[in-house]
Amino acid sequence: MYDLPRKFHVGMMGRRYSKESGPVTMENLPPWPARAGVRRQHSVEYWLMASLLYDGKGGEEREAVRVSDPATADAFFVPFFSSMSVTTHGHNMTDAATEGDRRLQVELLEILRQSKYYQRSGGRDHVIPMTHPNAFRFLREQLNASILIIVDFGRYPRTMATLSKDVVSPYVHVVKSFTDDDPLDPYENRTTLLFFRGNTVRKDEGKIRVKLAKILTGNNDVRYEKSVATPSNIKTSTKGMRLSKFCLHPAGDTPSSCRLFDAIVSHCVPVIVSDKIEFPFEDEIDYTKFSIFFSMKEALEPGYLVNQLRQFPKDRWVEMWKRLKQVSHHYEFQYPPKEEDAVYMIWRQVKHKLPGAQLAVHRNRRLKIPDWWRRKK
Repeated sequence: MYDLPRKFHVGMMGRRYSKESGPVTMENLPPWPARAGVRRQHSVEYWLMASLLYDGKGGEEREAVRVSDPATADAFFVPFFSSMSVTTHGHNMTDAATEGDRRLQVELLEILRQSKYYQRSGGRDHVIPMTHPNAFRFLREQLNASILIIVDFGRYPRTMATLSKDVVSPYVHVVKSFTDDDPLDPYENRTTLLFFRGNTVRKDEGKIRVKLAKILTGNNDVRYEKSVATPSNIKTSTKGMRLSKFCLHPAGDTPSSCRLFDAIVSHCVPVIVSDKIEFPFEDEIDYTKFSIFFSMKEALEPGYLVNQLRQFPKDRWVEMWKRLKQVSHHYEFQYPPKEEDAVYMIWRQVKHKLPGAQLAVHRNRRLKIPDWWRRKK
């Protein structure tokens, strides 16, 4: 892991942390703020960095550990909080304060290009988190060789991000996990058929939310409510998901959204409306075991989606509910990290991508062999 100045990471978490000197360690790592609200959904970068600072004295297995000698590293983590930088430096793309985000990106690129390890691989064995849709938006295409940690491919051209080299991460859920979900009859205990609460004005595929509002409003067993992510509204959503059999997941500004992972940790069966969504850990987790899928066309047919859910067999729903309880720990971000949690799973996905990166490193070495060495041999 690169030892970057604090302004690239924890310095954005508060003035107090930006003024401290010296490297960030397990002892002085700032805790993630409990009142961060919706900003928490893009905090993957924080939890990955924290996991590498953790010394592992708890004895648990880990997929990634930090080494002191870079020559022995299999991969290089770049702890730039690119998503936090988006929300810290300006509130929209035209805000003058976004210049601070751009300067950090320029400085980071200079640091990387001066690194012999980055030069050695062209960045292919470097791991860079970019989970906000606008993370690293000014210069991201200059990092397209690296292993990117993203939540979906909605804002990335195929020339930059692909499943063959990049890792799809979950959003960090913002509702509290349902840890005591053990009613005698979970199906009957959840009195709402279908629940959605969120912003209905979105871009791209997310425009479907307005259309769904017109179709679903008026059904007595459906709650489809317009809302913004304030602390009080997050609490309302937490309660609503826990009392619902199904939770609707239409696209947001990009194909995925935090709502899917809020539903998973609430054990509310996700109803996914999308024609082009990618899921985290899909090589290990079968989402059809606990989710229901509808195409955009099916969802927009009046009455079709709701009628399908009303006819959904109770025993199948209970099996999905049980499966959600079994897999929800894979979507937990926490410190200290725990075996098989979200960070553990992400690092395992990175490990799967490394053979391709290491092949590129070896080829570069071979192609750079000077002519005098060949003649000598």
